[in-house]
Amino acid sequence: MIEYLSGKLASLTAANAVIDCGGVGYLLEITLTTYSAIQTKEEVRLWVHEVIREDAYQLYGFYSTAERDMFRLLLGVNGVGAATARMMLSSLSVDELAGAISAQDDKQLKRVKGVGAKTAQRIVLELQDKVSGTASYMAPTAVASLNKEEALSALVMLGFPKAAADKVLQPLDATLSVEELIKQALQKL
Repeated sequence: MIEYLSGKLASLTAANAVIDCGGVGYLLEITLTTYSAIQTKEEVRLWVHEVIREDAYQLYGFYSTAERDMFRLLLGVNGVGAATARMMLSSLSVDELAGAISAQDDKQLKRVKGVGAKTAQRIVLELQDKVSGTASYMAPTAVASLNKEEALSALVMLGFPKAAADKVLQPLDATLSVEELIKQALQKL
């Protein structure tokens, strides 16, 4: 998994950035927020979310981990794909989006192109307990949930059965980092 890419900004449009990392150019799809943050820079670091399918290998780049985390939360909502999540993060800042979800303001979410009434309501319903309207938008339970999901995914990729890995992860301290969760789980598997 690619956590971030750091290098020379070789090409930039409002929708894509190409980062030259040691002579290899990586194409990342970006939000307008990220575009605004990096448009004047020569060297950049973008946090990456990978989508691997049979027919495509896509990289999404974000200027901050908070933006990437919100993108991942949005992808977890039924009916929200990468294009919709990217559009939402291009239209609203992370804090504005978190505030709208916390305040159950589905009207603000419906203003985003491609988000209908049902999708906006589903986003509010599924994410309201995972975000709060403060500047540090991620609730501790959401961070813990993401950490455990990433640790579970890593253990499955290492060849452990999902049920066994999940059973070992459940009693572990949710505030641990992904790496620490994996280390402790490996000791018990």
